Formats: sequence, C-alpha cells, structure tokens
Amino acid sequence: MGIGDKAKNKAEELAGKAKAAAGDATDNRDLEAEGRVQESKADVKQAGENVKDSGDDVADALRSASGATKFEDPDTPR
Repeated sequence: MGIGDKAKNKAEELAGKAKAAAGDATDNRDLEAEGRVQESKADVKQAGENVKDSGDDVADALRSASGATKFEDPDTPR
C-alpha cells in the first residue's frame, strides 16, 4: 500500500470523527451517524490494505525461502 493511500484513509477517518463530534455537539444525530459511517468505511479500507500488505509479505517470504525472484519466469528451468 502506498503512502498516499494511507494518508487518504487517515484523512477520511479524521473527517468522519470530526463530523461525528460536530453532530454530537449540536445534537444532530444524522450528522453524528454519517460521521461514524464515514469513519467506519475508512477503517475497513485500512484493514483491507493491511491484509493486502500481509499477503505481499507472505509471498515475498516464500519467494525468498525458495530462492525465486519476483519477476522470474516460471517456465524457465533453473
């Protein structure tokens, strides 16, 4: 995951928190709920990106253990 994605997800999370806080402060339950939903969506996106990163780490570890490289042609005999 790129740093841009991390920053974007964090910004969305913070915007959701701000919306929820504003809704709570003004007794606007709709705004508060909207903020909580936005915050939750950002958390889910971040979790998905973390899963992708973990999968990449596992694939890299397996490649390293087998001596293969990321761009090695699987049809070429060693």
